[in-house]
Amino acid sequence: MAPSVIKTNRRRTLAAVATALLLVLGAACSGGSSSTDGSATATEVQTSLDAGTQLDSAMADRIDAAIENTMTTASIPGAIVGVWGPDGNYVRALGVADKTLSTPMKTDFYSRIGSVTKTFVVTGVLQLVDEGLVALDDPISMYVEGVPSGDEITLRQLAGMQSGLPNYTANAEFQNALFKDPHAAFTPQQLLDYAFAEPAAFPPGQGLQYSNTNTILLGLVVEKVSGMSLPEYLSQKITQPMNMDHTSLPVTNAFPEPHPTGYTHQTADGEEAVSTDWNPSWGGAAGAMISTLDDLRIWTPALATGALLQPETQAQRLEMVAVEGAPSEISYGLGIFDVGGWLGHNGSIPGYQTVSMYLPERETTLVIMVNSDIPYEGNDPSAMLAQAITEIISPDNVFRLGAGA
Repeated sequence: MAPSVIKTNRRRTLAAVATALLLVLGAACSGGSSSTDGSATATEVQTSLDAGTQLDSAMADRIDAAIENTMTTASIPGAIVGVWGPDGNYVRALGVADKTLSTPMKTDFYSRIGSVTKTFVVTGVLQLVDEGLVALDDPISMYVEGVPSGDEITLRQLAGMQSGLPNYTANAEFQNALFKDPHAAFTPQQLLDYAFAEPAAFPPGQGLQYSNTNTILLGLVVEKVSGMSLPEYLSQKITQPMNMDHTSLPVTNAFPEPHPTGYTHQTADGEEAVSTDWNPSWGGAAGAMISTLDDLRIWTPALATGALLQPETQAQRLEMVAVEGAPSEISYGLGIFDVGGWLGHNGSIPGYQTVSMYLPERETTLVIMVNSDIPYEGNDPSAMLAQAITEIISPDNVFRLGAGA
Protein backbone atom coordinates (compact mmCIF):
# COMPACT_ATOMS: atom_id res chain seq x y z
CA MET A 1 0.00 0.00 0.00
CA ALA A 2 1.55 3.30 -1.07
CA PRO A 3 1.68 6.32 1.23
CA SER A 4 -1.48 8.35 1.00
CA VAL A 5 -3.27 11.30 2.48
CA ILE A 6 -5.72 10.01 5.06
CA LYS A 7 -9.14 11.05 6.16
CA THR A 8 -10.81 9.90 9.35
CA ASN A 9 -14.33 8.57 8.99
CA ARG A 10 -16.23 9.06 12.24
CA ARG A 11 -19.70 9.05 10.71
CA ARG A 12 -20.38 5.37 11.21
CA THR A 13 -19.95 3.66 14.54
CA LEU A 14 -18.66 0.61 12.70
CA ALA A 15 -17.01 2.18 9.68
CA ALA A 16 -15.05 0.39 6.95
CA VAL A 17 -11.43 -0.97 7.26
CA ALA A 18 -8.55 -1.65 4.87
CA THR A 19 -7.34 -5.23 4.69
CA ALA A 20 -3.76 -6.34 4.21
CA LEU A 21 -2.07 -9.66 4.76
CA LEU A 22 1.09 -10.61 6.57
CA LEU A 23 3.18 -11.59 3.55
CA VAL A 24 6.79 -12.65 3.69
CA LEU A 25 7.52 -10.73 0.51
CA GLY A 26 4.73 -8.19 0.40
CA ALA A 27 4.82 -4.60 1.41
CA ALA A 28 1.81 -5.59 3.50
CA CYS A 29 3.82 -8.83 3.76
CA SER A 30 -22.48 -15.53 15.87
CA GLY A 31 -23.12 -12.65 17.52
CA GLY A 32 -21.24 -12.05 20.75
CA SER A 33 -22.57 -9.82 23.46
CA SER A 34 -20.78 -7.55 25.88
CA SER A 35 -21.77 -6.41 29.32
CA THR A 36 -22.20 -2.74 30.05
CA ASP A 37 -18.66 -2.45 31.39
CA GLY A 38 -17.13 -4.08 28.33
CA SER A 39 -16.28 -7.30 30.15
CA ALA A 40 -18.37 -10.03 28.52
CA THR A 41 -17.46 -13.47 29.73
CA ALA A 42 -16.47 -16.38 27.53
CA THR A 43 -19.66 -18.15 28.63
CA GLU A 44 -21.80 -15.30 27.33
CA VAL A 45 -20.01 -15.28 23.98
CA GLN A 46 -19.98 -19.07 23.70
CA THR A 47 -23.69 -19.35 24.48
CA SER A 48 -24.47 -16.91 21.68
CA LEU A 49 -22.25 -18.81 19.27
CA ASP A 50 -23.78 -22.18 20.09
CA ALA A 51 -27.33 -20.89 19.78
CA GLY A 52 -29.29 -21.53 16.63
CA THR A 53 -29.71 -24.33 14.13
CA GLN A 54 -27.92 -25.42 10.99
CA LEU A 55 -28.39 -23.40 7.84
CA ASP A 56 -31.20 -24.74 5.68
CA SER A 57 -30.05 -27.34 3.20
CA ALA A 58 -30.62 -25.16 0.12
CA MET A 59 -28.39 -22.39 1.48
CA ALA A 60 -25.77 -24.89 2.65
CA ASP A 61 -25.73 -26.52 -0.79
CA ARG A 62 -25.13 -23.14 -2.43
CA ILE A 63 -22.22 -22.43 -0.09
CA ASP A 64 -20.81 -25.92 -0.66
CA ALA A 65 -20.87 -25.36 -4.41
CA ALA A 66 -19.31 -21.89 -4.17
CA ILE A 67 -16.48 -23.17 -1.96
CA GLU A 68 -15.82 -26.20 -4.14
CA ASN A 69 -15.79 -24.11 -7.33
CA THR A 70 -13.40 -21.57 -5.80
CA MET A 71 -11.11 -24.28 -4.46
CA THR A 72 -10.94 -25.88 -7.91
CA THR A 73 -10.33 -22.57 -9.67
CA ALA A 74 -7.59 -21.44 -7.26
CA SER A 75 -6.12 -24.91 -6.65
CA ILE A 76 -6.71 -24.62 -2.89
CA PRO A 77 -5.73 -27.94 -1.24
CA GLY A 78 -7.98 -27.73 1.80
CA ALA A 79 -10.28 -25.35 3.65
CA ILE A 80 -12.01 -25.13 7.00
CA VAL A 81 -15.06 -22.86 6.99
CA GLY A 82 -17.47 -21.75 9.69
CA VAL A 83 -20.47 -19.42 9.53
CA TRP A 84 -22.53 -18.67 12.65
CA GLY A 85 -25.51 -16.36 12.70
CA PRO A 86 -29.26 -15.94 13.20
CA ASP A 87 -29.99 -17.82 9.96
CA GLY A 88 -28.17 -20.89 11.27
CA ASN A 89 -24.69 -22.34 11.43
CA TYR A 90 -22.51 -23.84 8.72
CA VAL A 91 -19.29 -25.72 9.52
CA ARG A 92 -17.32 -27.65 6.92
CA ALA A 93 -13.89 -29.08 6.21
CA LEU A 94 -13.22 -29.57 2.53
CA GLY A 95 -10.31 -30.83 0.46
CA VAL A 96 -7.08 -32.31 1.76
CA ALA A 97 -4.72 -31.52 4.60
CA ASP A 98 -1.85 -33.18 2.74
CA LYS A 99 -1.68 -33.43 -1.04
CA THR A 100 0.74 -36.36 -1.07
CA LEU A 101 -1.14 -38.51 1.41
CA SER A 102 -4.61 -37.22 0.44
CA THR A 103 -5.37 -36.82 4.15
CA PRO A 104 -8.76 -35.12 4.49
CA MET A 105 -9.01 -31.71 6.11
CA LYS A 106 -10.90 -31.69 9.42
CA THR A 107 -12.61 -28.94 11.36
CA ASP A 108 -10.58 -29.43 14.56
CA PHE A 109 -7.17 -28.83 12.94
CA TYR A 110 -4.84 -26.15 14.23
CA SER A 111 -3.66 -23.52 11.76
CA ARG A 112 -1.19 -20.65 11.64
CA ILE A 113 -3.29 -17.46 11.52
CA GLY A 114 -0.82 -14.81 10.31
CA SER A 115 -1.90 -11.22 10.84
CA VAL A 116 -4.99 -12.15 12.83
CA THR A 117 -2.31 -12.11 15.55
CA LYS A 118 -2.44 -8.32 15.38
CA THR A 119 -5.97 -8.30 16.76
CA PHE A 120 -4.77 -9.99 19.95
CA VAL A 121 -1.70 -7.79 20.43
CA VAL A 122 -3.57 -4.53 19.87
CA THR A 123 -6.29 -5.75 22.23
CA GLY A 124 -3.54 -6.24 24.81
CA VAL A 125 -2.44 -2.63 24.37
CA LEU A 126 -6.03 -1.42 24.69
CA GLN A 127 -6.46 -3.44 27.88
CA LEU A 128 -3.45 -1.60 29.29
CA VAL A 129 -5.18 1.64 28.29
CA ASP A 130 -8.25 0.56 30.26
CA GLU A 131 -6.04 -0.13 33.27
CA GLY A 132 -4.51 3.34 33.05
CA LEU A 133 -1.03 1.92 32.47
CA VAL A 134 -0.56 3.44 29.01
CA ALA A 135 -2.30 6.07 26.89
CA LEU A 136 -2.92 5.78 23.18
CA ASP A 137 -1.23 9.11 22.58
CA ASP A 138 1.93 8.16 24.45
CA PRO A 139 4.99 8.25 22.18
CA ILE A 140 6.65 4.90 21.54
CA SER A 141 9.92 6.40 22.87
CA MET A 142 8.44 6.10 26.38
CA TYR A 143 8.64 2.32 26.06
CA VAL A 144 11.13 1.39 23.31
CA GLU A 145 14.42 3.12 22.61
CA GLY A 146 15.95 3.65 19.20
CA VAL A 147 12.79 4.09 17.12
CA PRO A 148 13.26 6.72 14.39
CA SER A 149 10.99 9.69 15.21
CA GLY A 150 10.02 7.77 18.32
CA ASP A 151 9.14 10.97 20.17
CA GLU A 152 6.53 11.74 17.50
CA ILE A 153 5.04 8.29 16.84
CA THR A 154 2.19 7.39 19.19
CA LEU A 155 0.81 4.03 20.21
CA ARG A 156 -2.41 5.02 18.42
CA GLN A 157 -0.51 5.60 15.18
CA LEU A 158 1.25 2.24 15.51
CA ALA A 159 -2.03 0.39 16.10
CA GLY A 160 -3.68 2.26 13.22
CA MET A 161 -0.83 1.78 10.71
CA GLN A 162 -0.16 5.52 10.55
CA SER A 163 3.39 5.64 11.92
CA GLY A 164 5.16 5.75 8.56
CA LEU A 165 7.67 3.17 9.79
CA PRO A 166 8.90 0.89 6.99
CA ASN A 167 7.83 -2.73 6.86
CA TYR A 168 10.68 -5.07 7.80
CA THR A 169 9.23 -7.85 5.63
CA ALA A 170 9.88 -5.66 2.57
CA ASN A 171 13.58 -5.36 3.42
CA ALA A 172 15.78 -7.27 0.94
CA GLU A 173 18.27 -8.35 3.60
CA PHE A 174 15.47 -9.77 5.71
CA GLN A 175 14.07 -11.67 2.74
CA ASN A 176 17.49 -13.11 1.94
CA ALA A 177 17.97 -14.23 5.54
CA LEU A 178 14.56 -15.88 5.65
CA PHE A 179 15.02 -17.64 2.31
CA LYS A 180 18.45 -18.84 3.37
CA ASP A 181 17.05 -20.58 6.41
CA PRO A 182 13.27 -20.48 6.96
CA HIS A 183 13.79 -22.47 10.17
CA ALA A 184 15.91 -19.72 11.73
CA ALA A 185 14.70 -17.80 14.77
CA PHE A 186 14.41 -14.00 14.62
CA THR A 187 14.27 -11.71 17.63
CA PRO A 188 12.09 -8.58 17.71
CA GLN A 189 15.22 -6.43 17.73
CA GLN A 190 16.54 -8.11 14.60
CA LEU A 191 13.25 -7.42 12.84
CA LEU A 192 13.30 -3.78 13.94
CA ASP A 193 16.89 -3.42 12.71
CA TYR A 194 15.79 -4.51 9.24
CA ALA A 195 12.95 -1.97 9.31
CA PHE A 196 14.97 0.93 10.63
CA ALA A 197 17.58 0.47 7.91
CA GLU A 198 14.96 1.79 5.46
CA PRO A 199 13.62 5.36 5.20
CA ALA A 200 10.23 6.26 6.63
CA ALA A 201 7.31 6.15 4.19
CA PHE A 202 5.88 9.45 5.49
CA PRO A 203 5.96 11.61 8.64
CA PRO A 204 4.03 10.17 11.60
CA GLY A 205 0.29 10.61 11.18
CA GLN A 206 0.53 11.83 7.59
CA GLY A 207 -0.49 8.65 5.81
CA LEU A 208 -1.64 5.07 6.23
CA GLN A 209 0.59 2.18 5.26
CA TYR A 210 0.32 -1.35 6.55
CA SER A 211 3.56 -2.31 8.28
CA ASN A 212 4.30 -5.34 10.43
CA THR A 213 6.92 -3.24 12.20
CA ASN A 214 4.16 -1.37 14.03
CA THR A 215 2.86 -4.47 15.78
CA ILE A 216 6.31 -5.77 16.67
CA LEU A 217 6.77 -2.53 18.62
CA LEU A 218 3.37 -2.85 20.30
CA GLY A 219 4.29 -6.35 21.42
CA LEU A 220 7.34 -4.92 23.15
CA VAL A 221 5.14 -2.31 24.85
CA VAL A 222 2.87 -5.03 26.23
CA GLU A 223 5.87 -6.91 27.58
CA LYS A 224 7.51 -3.89 29.19
CA VAL A 225 4.37 -2.55 30.84
CA SER A 226 2.90 -5.88 31.95
CA GLY A 227 6.15 -7.48 33.06
CA MET A 228 5.16 -10.66 31.21
CA SER A 229 6.39 -12.20 27.99
CA LEU A 230 3.95 -11.58 25.14
CA PRO A 231 2.87 -15.26 24.97
CA GLU A 232 2.21 -15.21 28.72
CA TYR A 233 0.21 -11.98 28.54
CA LEU A 234 -1.95 -13.12 25.64
CA SER A 235 -2.63 -16.39 27.42
CA GLN A 236 -3.43 -14.95 30.85
CA LYS A 237 -5.32 -11.84 29.78
CA ILE A 238 -7.05 -12.87 26.56
CA THR A 239 -7.21 -16.52 25.57
CA GLN A 240 -7.73 -18.03 29.04
CA PRO A 241 -10.51 -15.60 30.04
CA MET A 242 -12.22 -16.34 26.72
CA ASN A 243 -11.85 -20.14 27.16
CA MET A 244 -9.76 -20.30 24.00
CA ASP A 245 -7.61 -23.27 24.95
CA HIS A 246 -6.25 -23.91 21.48
CA THR A 247 -4.80 -20.49 20.68
CA SER A 248 -1.17 -19.61 21.36
CA LEU A 249 1.81 -17.52 20.31
CA PRO A 250 4.72 -19.93 19.76
CA VAL A 251 8.34 -18.86 20.15
CA THR A 252 9.63 -21.80 18.06
CA ASN A 253 8.32 -23.73 15.08
CA ALA A 254 6.26 -25.90 17.43
CA PHE A 255 2.91 -26.71 15.85
CA PRO A 256 0.25 -28.61 17.84
CA GLU A 257 -1.30 -31.71 16.33
CA PRO A 258 -3.42 -32.19 14.35
CA HIS A 259 -2.59 -29.64 11.66
CA PRO A 260 -2.55 -29.55 7.88
CA THR A 261 0.51 -29.36 5.66
CA GLY A 262 1.12 -25.81 4.42
CA TYR A 263 1.99 -25.00 0.80
CA THR A 264 3.69 -21.83 -0.44
CA HIS A 265 5.48 -20.30 -3.43
CA GLN A 266 7.28 -17.83 -1.21
CA THR A 267 10.70 -19.33 -1.84
CA ALA A 268 13.93 -18.12 -3.40
CA ASP A 269 13.10 -19.81 -6.72
CA GLY A 270 9.35 -19.32 -6.60
CA GLU A 271 8.71 -23.06 -6.65
CA GLU A 272 6.13 -24.67 -4.39
CA ALA A 273 7.43 -25.76 -1.01
CA VAL A 274 6.08 -27.28 2.17
CA SER A 275 6.29 -24.64 4.92
CA THR A 276 4.61 -26.52 7.76
CA ASP A 277 7.60 -26.49 10.11
CA TRP A 278 9.09 -23.13 9.13
CA ASN A 279 9.82 -20.99 12.16
CA PRO A 280 7.17 -18.22 12.43
CA SER A 281 9.27 -16.15 14.84
CA TRP A 282 9.87 -13.64 12.06
CA GLY A 283 6.13 -12.90 12.28
CA GLY A 284 6.24 -12.51 16.07
CA ALA A 285 3.67 -10.08 17.43
CA ALA A 286 2.67 -9.28 13.86
CA GLY A 287 1.74 -12.78 12.75
CA ALA A 288 3.03 -15.89 14.53
CA MET A 289 -0.07 -17.12 16.39
CA ILE A 290 -1.81 -20.48 16.02
CA SER A 291 -5.52 -21.15 16.54
CA THR A 292 -8.49 -23.29 15.56
CA LEU A 293 -11.91 -22.76 14.02
CA ASP A 294 -13.68 -23.14 17.36
CA ASP A 295 -11.43 -20.64 19.09
CA LEU A 296 -11.75 -18.06 16.32
CA ARG A 297 -15.53 -18.35 16.38
CA ILE A 298 -15.28 -17.15 19.99
CA TRP A 299 -12.68 -14.48 19.33
CA THR A 300 -14.09 -12.86 16.20
CA PRO A 301 -17.35 -11.47 17.63
CA ALA A 302 -15.59 -10.66 20.92
CA LEU A 303 -13.08 -8.57 18.98
CA ALA A 304 -15.71 -6.75 16.95
CA THR A 305 -17.99 -6.01 19.92
CA GLY A 306 -15.25 -5.14 22.42
CA ALA A 307 -15.95 -7.95 24.88
CA LEU A 308 -12.64 -7.42 26.72
CA LEU A 309 -12.57 -3.63 26.59
CA GLN A 310 -14.38 -0.66 28.07
CA PRO A 311 -16.98 0.73 25.63
CA GLU A 312 -15.14 4.03 25.17
CA THR A 313 -11.92 2.20 24.34
CA GLN A 314 -13.68 -0.02 21.81
CA ALA A 315 -15.20 3.09 20.27
CA GLN A 316 -11.71 4.48 19.70
CA ARG A 317 -10.65 1.18 18.20
CA LEU A 318 -13.48 1.47 15.67
CA GLU A 319 -12.62 5.02 14.56
CA MET A 320 -11.73 3.94 11.05
CA VAL A 321 -9.36 5.63 8.65
CA ALA A 322 -10.11 5.52 4.95
CA VAL A 323 -7.27 5.66 2.44
CA GLU A 324 -7.78 8.22 -0.29
CA GLY A 325 -8.09 6.50 -3.64
CA ALA A 326 -9.10 3.14 -2.15
CA PRO A 327 -12.64 1.75 -2.40
CA SER A 328 -14.87 3.42 0.15
CA GLU A 329 -15.83 0.08 1.72
CA ILE A 330 -12.25 -0.56 2.87
CA SER A 331 -10.66 1.17 5.89
CA TYR A 332 -8.64 0.45 9.03
CA GLY A 333 -9.09 1.03 12.75
CA LEU A 334 -6.80 0.03 15.63
CA GLY A 335 -5.72 -3.47 14.74
CA ILE A 336 -9.02 -4.22 13.03
CA PHE A 337 -10.31 -4.16 9.44
CA ASP A 338 -13.70 -3.48 7.94
CA VAL A 339 -14.30 -4.78 4.45
CA GLY A 340 -17.78 -4.10 3.18
CA GLY A 341 -19.10 -3.93 6.73
CA TRP A 342 -17.32 -7.09 7.93
CA LEU A 343 -15.14 -6.33 10.98
CA GLY A 344 -12.07 -8.33 11.90
CA HIS A 345 -8.80 -9.26 10.24
CA ASN A 346 -7.28 -11.59 7.73
CA GLY A 347 -3.85 -13.13 7.85
CA SER A 348 -1.29 -14.83 5.70
CA ILE A 349 1.95 -16.58 6.54
CA PRO A 350 3.75 -19.00 4.19
CA GLY A 351 1.50 -22.01 3.75
CA TYR A 352 -1.55 -20.72 5.62
CA GLN A 353 -4.23 -18.06 5.32
CA THR A 354 -7.10 -17.04 7.57
CA VAL A 355 -10.13 -14.77 7.34
CA SER A 356 -11.80 -13.97 10.67
CA MET A 357 -14.68 -11.48 10.35
CA TYR A 358 -17.93 -10.41 12.01
CA LEU A 359 -20.87 -8.61 10.38
CA PRO A 360 -22.64 -6.51 13.03
CA GLU A 361 -25.67 -5.81 10.84
CA ARG A 362 -26.47 -9.54 10.72
CA GLU A 363 -24.72 -10.67 13.92
CA THR A 364 -22.87 -13.20 11.80
CA THR A 365 -19.37 -14.61 12.18
CA LEU A 366 -17.27 -15.95 9.30
CA VAL A 367 -14.01 -17.87 9.76
CA ILE A 368 -11.99 -19.39 6.93
CA MET A 369 -8.68 -21.27 7.24
CA VAL A 370 -6.77 -22.67 4.24
CA ASN A 371 -3.46 -24.50 3.92
CA SER A 372 -2.03 -22.46 1.06
CA ASP A 373 -1.03 -18.86 0.48
CA ILE A 374 -0.45 -19.35 -3.24
CA PRO A 375 -2.35 -16.62 -5.12
CA TYR A 376 -4.54 -17.13 -8.15
CA GLU A 377 -4.24 -14.33 -10.70
CA GLY A 378 -3.10 -12.02 -7.93
CA ASN A 379 -5.94 -12.95 -5.59
CA ASP A 380 -5.37 -14.58 -2.21
CA PRO A 381 -7.16 -17.92 -1.84
CA SER A 382 -8.75 -17.09 1.52
CA ALA A 383 -10.11 -13.79 0.17
CA MET A 384 -11.53 -15.55 -2.86
CA LEU A 385 -13.40 -17.96 -0.59
CA ALA A 386 -14.61 -15.11 1.62
CA GLN A 387 -15.98 -13.26 -1.39
CA ALA A 388 -17.70 -16.35 -2.77
CA ILE A 389 -19.34 -17.11 0.59
CA THR A 390 -20.41 -13.57 1.43
CA GLU A 391 -21.96 -13.11 -2.00
CA ILE A 392 -24.40 -15.79 -0.82
CA ILE A 393 -24.87 -15.11 2.90
CA SER A 394 -24.68 -11.29 2.83
CA PRO A 395 -25.09 -9.99 -0.74
CA ASP A 396 -25.32 -6.41 0.54
CA ASN A 397 -22.05 -6.83 2.44
CA VAL A 398 -19.53 -8.66 0.28
CA PHE A 399 -15.98 -9.25 1.47
CA ARG A 400 -14.18 -8.08 -1.66
CA LEU A 401 -10.48 -7.27 -1.84
CA GLY A 402 -9.54 -7.81 -5.47
CA ALA A 403 -6.18 -8.67 -6.94
CA GLY A 404 -3.20 -7.19 -5.14
CA ALA A 405 -5.23 -5.76 -2.25
